[in-house]
Amino acid sequence: MAEPQEIPQIATELIDMSREYLLQETIEPAKRLGKVAGMGVGGAIGLSLGAFLMAWALYYGLVALFAGVVNDSQWWVVLSRFLTALVAAGIAGLIVWRMQNDDLPG
Repeated sequence: MAEPQEIPQIATELIDMSREYLLQETIEPAKRLGKVAGMGVGGAIGLSLGAFLMAWALYYGLVALFAGVVNDSQWWVVLSRFLTALVAAGIAGLIVWRMQNDDLPG
């Protein structure tokens, strides 16, 4: 049992240990998680921008292809938009299909 004179010292040690534990178990992992999350968000933005630019290039490529083959009609622009949306939706569906994993628990 602690003596009454030792109680302030024990309380100070408890506060110091609690502070070190909080720093070690919460603050440091949160900093590491922030770095990893930042890289993930940056990668997601980069991939999204790349996918958008690829879809845009596909659209203008189809417009140029159809305009060179036939007369300049608005229906070919509509067909280009439809085909671009169809390809983009197909690729998104393929990505979602491949991301599904039935082996994971829970």
